[in-house]
Amino acid sequence: MSDRTQLAVGRHKVPMPRLMKRSLQIVIAAALTAAVVLFVMMLNGFLVGRGGSLGGIDVWLAFIKRSDIIGTIILTALVTTAFLYWQRDKEGR
Repeated sequence: MSDRTQLAVGRHKVPMPRLMKRSLQIVIAAALTAAVVLFVMMLNGFLVGRGGSLGGIDVWLAFIKRSDIIGTIILTALVTTAFLYWQRDKEGR
């Protein structure tokens, strides 16, 4: 098994070590999760109308700065990425 792989970025394929690719995928998944939470909180602030949608940003910042929330997001991304690679390896046999 090769120690290098490729990460597809748009139309380009960037060669990189396997560990770096998986780490980057985990960081991207964590960032997407934080972005979805921001969207939900801003939408909630807009619909409730108490603080407007900008009030959702303040709530999100207080929420996302908690270490247990960051840990949960990263752990979820890590487990999901590991499971998907494990499942893909099992299907190839």
